[in-house]
Amino acid sequence: MSTPINAELLGDLHDLYRQLHASPELSMAEHDTSALIEERMTALGYAVTRHGGTGLAAVLANGPGPVAAFRADIDALPLAEDTGLDYASTATGTLPDGTEVPVMHACGHDMHIAAAIGAATVLAQDTDSWRGTVIFIFQPGEETSAGAAAMVADGLWDALPRPEVVFGQHVWPGLAGTVELTSGPAMAMADSWEVTVHGRGGHGSSPQDTIDPVLLMSHMIVRLQSVVSREVAAQDSAVVTVAKVWAGLKENIIPADAHFTINVRALNEGVRSEVLTALRRVLAAEATASGAPAPTIRELYRFPLLVNEPDETARTVQVLSEALGHEQVSTVPARMGSEDFGHLPQAINVPGVYWFFGGMPAEVIDGNDPVPSNHSPFFAPDIEPTLSTGITAALSVLRDRLR
Repeated sequence: MSTPINAELLGDLHDLYRQLHASPELSMAEHDTSALIEERMTALGYAVTRHGGTGLAAVLANGPGPVAAFRADIDALPLAEDTGLDYASTATGTLPDGTEVPVMHACGHDMHIAAAIGAATVLAQDTDSWRGTVIFIFQPGEETSAGAAAMVADGLWDALPRPEVVFGQHVWPGLAGTVELTSGPAMAMADSWEVTVHGRGGHGSSPQDTIDPVLLMSHMIVRLQSVVSREVAAQDSAVVTVAKVWAGLKENIIPADAHFTINVRALNEGVRSEVLTALRRVLAAEATASGAPAPTIRELYRFPLLVNEPDETARTVQVLSEALGHEQVSTVPARMGSEDFGHLPQAINVPGVYWFFGGMPAEVIDGNDPVPSNHSPFFAPDIEPTLSTGITAALSVLRDRLR
């Protein structure tokens, strides 16, 4: 792979990446991150507008021609970093409920920002190599599925030229220097709920006088796992995860309520509907079996299905293969992870293409220890060749479009 940027710019982008990594911000609260991006993009000559609070759109027109958009997400996660990096995050943030938490770029959005700014810089400095209009979208709130929808609702596409295609990319724990794409449905839709289980509280020594919501919740959680294994056809894909459980204040008091969250993923609407209906049935039935009131379900958020338009994906595979090397680019089955990227092209009915680029060195991939995944406190992509790969991938698809 030949790097399309000079050593001085690459060094500057390395510094930018470290700065971003050390100062992450939570979803929809990316105020300093947004200000930094706006300053950089404005200095490059882009016309920058704000959408959805901390979201940015940066537009550079270079004569008549095609219009293409590229999206990078900018938020971080409530997680304490444990990478040992000398630029590791020690930042904290406040959740919507007022809880103060550590914050980490554990999903690589700092790499996405640096790569997008790198590509934007090269295009601004080399306008002889392309024609048309390029749009860089720096999107908040991906981790909560709030950002893309908020930008669209705040008039994103009313204020901008209509692109022919929207591109995006994501760093992941694959081999650094490689890229993976999926044609068609590429990432799952997802639904998240908070369930409140209602019981009747009392003294821990007298469970017969109570309806124990902790025991009831436990039965619900176990039974929910049978929905995928026994109600979804084997050739279909679905995931049900319970990852957050809380109840009570003292060891000898049976609480009145217990709480847990459910996360559901599917690759088509029929399976999604089938699973969600089954979950509601199980929750209600378990409550009835315990003589308890029906649980309260609060829908937290939903991620759309991410679909890579097949023709545009085939073109992107060819372009990336020529730019990075055919052996570095591969097509893979759909992932069960979720992304709100799909809101952006779907809102204006244009194609979208989204790919993954690796961030781990061979010695980590081939080592005996588990490879740190996205959302891990140990997730730490190698800056190079990861950043150069992200820049090269973004530049190659945009230049191909902007001829």
